[in-house]
Amino acid sequence: EAWVQGAGMSSSTTSGQGQGDEAPDLVCVVDCVHGMVDALSCVRWNKHQGAVVELSEHGIVVTVEESGCLQAKVYLKTELFAEYDYGAEGRPRFGLSLGLLVDCLNMFTVPGFASPVGIRYPGPDMQLLLRSVGSPDACIHAEIRTRIPDTVAWDYHFEHAGNTPVTFTVKSAILKESIDDLEWPGSSIQIHFHPDPPSVIFKGEGHGDLEIEFSYYANTDLLIAFQCDQELSYRYKYKFLRATTSNVPSSVLKENRGSKVTIGRGGMLKIQHLVSVARLGTQSYHNFAGGAQQPSRIAFIEFFVKPEEDD
Repeated sequence: EAWVQGAGMSSSTTSGQGQGDEAPDLVCVVDCVHGMVDALSCVRWNKHQGAVVELSEHGIVVTVEESGCLQAKVYLKTELFAEYDYGAEGRPRFGLSLGLLVDCLNMFTVPGFASPVGIRYPGPDMQLLLRSVGSPDACIHAEIRTRIPDTVAWDYHFEHAGNTPVTFTVKSAILKESIDDLEWPGSSIQIHFHPDPPSVIFKGEGHGDLEIEFSYYANTDLLIAFQCDQELSYRYKYKFLRATTSNVPSSVLKENRGSKVTIGRGGMLKIQHLVSVARLGTQSYHNFAGGAQQPSRIAFIEFFVKPEEDD
């Protein structure tokens, strides 16, 4: 794998925009690096993990997948950027190392402070270029070598299982804790929706059985929302289910938002998280149940997990 990262310190404060005659596809500035690192960390379940980045006039989408059974997308809308100058035709796509991208962004952060980061694509050799901006004393810069994606990521058209969406919303920290408790090595987890009484049961099977039940009427603070008009039950490989919550940063869990879980046609599982990408010193709270909102500073995370096929 020819992943290359270059990073350096310089006393120069020049912009370094003269990379050639052709205008770049994208030049943007991130003023909320901590939040962007949090969003990308949610989908980093593997140390050596490739990602596909797609650029458009609407923002940046980062997609990762595994084994054709698990896919995650991070949606970074243009509203999350202090500047977003898009000049490409169509929607350029390129592959890179997700770990390198997160590590490079982390270089621009220190506790309590984050320098705005300028992002440019492509560089002279099709690199993704990152550079600190607005610092009078020094400049940090990094380059990440990109590649042509090996294959087009499977893009599942999510459809609801019936006329009424089968979905529930639960506090993110509770969802993570429940999935962690269900760990049975190599096993699958059954998710069972009951319309009456309205409840969801997670069941793990290994040397014994473990069930975790979310009852809507019993605790509406726990199960924030519930919608189901039919009984449904599907099994999912534990390692794929765990990946949907295992890397959500503690800073995101502390904000106590809701995560939305939906089962679509054929048992496709969709889990959605919301990550605040607010500037330091400001607060932005948003959840699926409503309340105070600042939607322009929210990154959307979506996981799709295919069910296990019945024997």
